Amino acid sequence: TATFRLCVVDMDLSNLRSHEVYTEDSRIPIVRLGTPLEDALRRDFTVNALFYNLHSKQVEDWTGRGVRDLLDKPLLATPLEPVQTFHDDPLRILRAIRFAVRLQ
Repeated sequence: TATFRLCVVDMDLSNLRSHEVYTEDSRIPIVRLGTPLEDALRRDFTVNALFYNLHSKQVEDWTGRGVRDLLDKPLLATPLEPVQTFHDDPLRILRAIRFAVRLQ
């Protein structure tokens, strides 16, 4: 992932991933590339699953809820069931708390 500033907005540029697997001895994942939908569904929150298409200059909302959740801030919703999202990566709970405090 690379981060750059476009005007006043920080943008992340990354490959689309379907899932990642961690070995016991490393925090660096083995990554499998995927589709926009697969990548969106593995994100922690719907607002982090919004993509900007550089070619069409359009925001793509593959969960169908990210734009609405962004406009209804401070609502933080997960693309999948919260139990599954937080089980996949328990550190997401701490990210949720951090986002909730920042969005108040």
